[in-house]
Amino acid sequence: MTVPATTTTIPYCDVAACPAAGCDPVVCTGAGLASNDVAFARAEAAIPGGVNSSIRAFTSVGGRPYVVARAEGPYVWDVESTRYIDLVQSYGAVILGHAHPAITAAISAAASDGTSYGAPTPRETKLAEVIADRVPSCERVRLMNSGTEATSTAVRLARGVTGRDRIVTFHGNFHGATDALLAAGGSGVATLGLPGTAGVPAGAVAETLVVPYNAVPELDESVAAVIVEPVAANMGVVAPVAGFLDGLRAECDRVGALLIFDEVITGFRLDTGGAQAKYDVSPDLTTFGKVIGGGLPIGAVGGRRDVMEHLSPLGPVFHAGTLAGNPLATAAGLAALGQLTPDVYMELAANARRVAAILRDACQAAGLPARFPVVGTLFGMVAGDVPAPVDFAGAKRTDEAAYAAFFRAMLAEGVAMAPGAYEAIFVGLAHTQPVIDEIEAAASRAAPAAATRVSRAPPTG
Repeated sequence: MTVPATTTTIPYCDVAACPAAGCDPVVCTGAGLASNDVAFARAEAAIPGGVNSSIRAFTSVGGRPYVVARAEGPYVWDVESTRYIDLVQSYGAVILGHAHPAITAAISAAASDGTSYGAPTPRETKLAEVIADRVPSCERVRLMNSGTEATSTAVRLARGVTGRDRIVTFHGNFHGATDALLAAGGSGVATLGLPGTAGVPAGAVAETLVVPYNAVPELDESVAAVIVEPVAANMGVVAPVAGFLDGLRAECDRVGALLIFDEVITGFRLDTGGAQAKYDVSPDLTTFGKVIGGGLPIGAVGGRRDVMEHLSPLGPVFHAGTLAGNPLATAAGLAALGQLTPDVYMELAANARRVAAILRDACQAAGLPARFPVVGTLFGMVAGDVPAPVDFAGAKRTDEAAYAAFFRAMLAEGVAMAPGAYEAIFVGLAHTQPVIDEIEAAASRAAPAAATRVSRAPPTG
């Protein structure tokens, strides 16, 4: 039964303006709110910092966030009806474009059959089969609700399988908000200027060893697992140097440790088989998220059968989740993966190269030093006259003030990038040539404005 919006117990944001704007109080788009500032002030009064993921705050770039009302294709619109070309793409979760017909049709059809059952479904089996078919190292796949849940489960599983405690990770890699892996993360942790996070007891990271990225560490028999982003995408975009991933595989084999690839970003974003297919290195376990849910919340761990069967109910390593294998998320994920052919990846990689070159040339012409490293379908921005980074120490040399100036200038021209200097820049299938032309025109105006702002900034230090 459909309940008319006028009878709902959920109030309008504004009892006069919202009905006049045609806004539903349940499916609220903020149409009755006067501005982004008004919308965000309401958020700050109800949500810590006004955001439900810390990187969404504009802490490092200044100002207040735009508040998104809706999205379609390559665009998002804020509550003021301002349209932006979106280069955030839900931090990589959206690859076909917002509200893609195949995704929305799958979600709508799935929702009509119910949103959650607490029981096995055919779709979760099918999604696991599709992942395993495309990623040969994943002989078994367990679905869950987020990338963070996937990485924490993978670490628990590795410890349970090996009977060891120590985990090795890398400076600048980000594996979600898991206590044991927040010792020195990239992305939001780096953007907020935190070495880790408060609230994590020393004991939680006592068995976490953090080492430099792109250097193979010497391991011993106390190590349960090495977890790594095979392409670092949370300190800008940093490719693995020749021999790094192969060296990790060999070193893990030498001491009997498991190798975990965190492909929450790169999985089904870089290639049909993820980064492990691109670099021809097979991990023991792989974590997924983002793309495999078609923009809905999801996570997964895949790996060798003998390792995966240590998970409950077959083995002693516990995992459970009320919404794991959610029927809406699995429908959206199958719809997304069904569209991702080899030709699509070629197109996405070409689009990434085009947009990176456009931004590079615009900055160069304006005298704004910047690099735009590209790895397949991913690229990032390194602001300032600094060498191309190969590790977190190099990535931290980026000029955050210059990035903020370019971010704000691009936003003023209608192009939305991530509000942090350590995030990847995402293009999707909806970024067609006319949209790329719009980005080029915007960058040609934004780069000189950013250069002027940087030159007028007072010296620091």
